[in-house]
Amino acid sequence: GFSLNVSFALEEGKITGFIGRNGAGKTTLIKLLLRLYEPTSGTITLNGIDIGKYDYQEYVQIFAAVFQDFRIYHLPLDENLAGSENVDAERVKTVLEQVGLRERVARMKDGAHTLLGHDIGDGELLSGGEEQKLAIARALYKDAPFVILDEPTAALDPIAEAEIYENFDALVGKKTAIYISHRMSSCKFCDRIIVLDHGRIAEDGTHDTLLANHGIYANLYETQAQYYT
Repeated sequence: GFSLNVSFALEEGKITGFIGRNGAGKTTLIKLLLRLYEPTSGTITLNGIDIGKYDYQEYVQIFAAVFQDFRIYHLPLDENLAGSENVDAERVKTVLEQVGLRERVARMKDGAHTLLGHDIGDGELLSGGEEQKLAIARALYKDAPFVILDEPTAALDPIAEAEIYENFDALVGKKTAIYISHRMSSCKFCDRIIVLDHGRIAEDGTHDTLLANHGIYANLYETQAQYYT
């Protein structure tokens, strides 16, 4: 079995990046935080209270998460964003603008009301990158105080990825955010970076301090830099 042995506190209003190779424990960590897994030992607290003591539905409302394996539902685009039939049209416009999808949606036959997918009717299909942006827009629409982005740009090419990061500050704003990646180049904007290795914290610092440490982070960053120049 996999054991995660970590201790850290997240600062409100800051972006913390968790990075590490696949299998380092990044996704396990998120699932514990979102109460998809229960910890077998140790505690996770929110405002000093064990997260298991909060009402589950109320607790999960705090988080907006974008996972790699997000689902686009066979529904109109605006309902995909809102997660229900009660859609705030102004809010839809705002978040589509933020992720750079406004023009694409304006070209669709029914605009933001356009059906997505071909399951039951003649809907429109989005590209992988567009679906990815829609998933991020969905998290924005929810406007939760805590944002979790789990490899949100894995499906994107470097140019589309750069677009997302340019808007990233607007996305996160004053929220508390966790950003998970195995791409070092995307972590520069994090206030703090925690490097996981085999379920433990190997390094903890800013992009600059970690590069200066010449440890795991610097090594991965330099190895990957050749792909992104």
